[in-house]
Amino acid sequence: MAVPKRKMSRGNTRHRRAQWRASTPPLVPVTIDGSAYLVPQHLRKAYERGLLRPED
Repeated sequence: MAVPKRKMSRGNTRHRRAQWRASTPPLVPVTIDGSAYLVPQHLRKAYERGLLRPED
C-alpha cells in the first residue's frame, strides 16, 4: 500500500478533495410500452429487457 512520506497540509488535502465531483450520468431515450423515458445510459438494456421499471 502506498504511504505518504510526509504529512500533507490541511489546505492541500482539501484542495485535492475538492477536485472530485460526481457528474450526472448521460440520459438516453427509451420507449417502454409506447411511452418514451429518459434513463441512464448504463441501465438502458435493463429497462429494455424489463428488469427495471421506470418511475412515473
